[in-house]
Amino acid sequence: MLWGCFSAKGPGRLIRVKERMNGAMYREILSDNLLPSAKALKMKRGWVFQHDNDPKHTARATKEWLRKKHFKVLEWPSQSPDLNPIENLWRELKVCVAQRQPQNITALEEICMEEWAKITATAPTMYKNVYGH
Repeated sequence: MLWGCFSAKGPGRLIRVKERMNGAMYREILSDNLLPSAKALKMKRGWVFQHDNDPKHTARATKEWLRKKHFKVLEWPSQSPDLNPIENLWRELKVCVAQRQPQNITALEEICMEEWAKITATAPTMYKNVYGH
């Protein structure tokens, strides 16, 4: 499993998640990777974080953590189809990785990181949010 984020300015960090993710792990990943990604992308004040209604994302502890960190979070309607823009990015990554035919988990991780690093900011500049999943 991977966690990554992106904005109109390009991709943020991509990390491998080696265990089944729970709410505490999700908050730790956000703590270690979300703000550093936004800073590296030179996101100005006012950006909005988007994630979907996964229980880890909507847990009371996660909402409280995001509030305490002063992150603006896009409200996501319940029972909505998965329209998070990062799903398109995951699909593109999967296609690129599959073309390289990794032979083992180590190669898979390396190829994922290499292909992620090749992603450029081609999204319309109207997007001023950071998307993660």
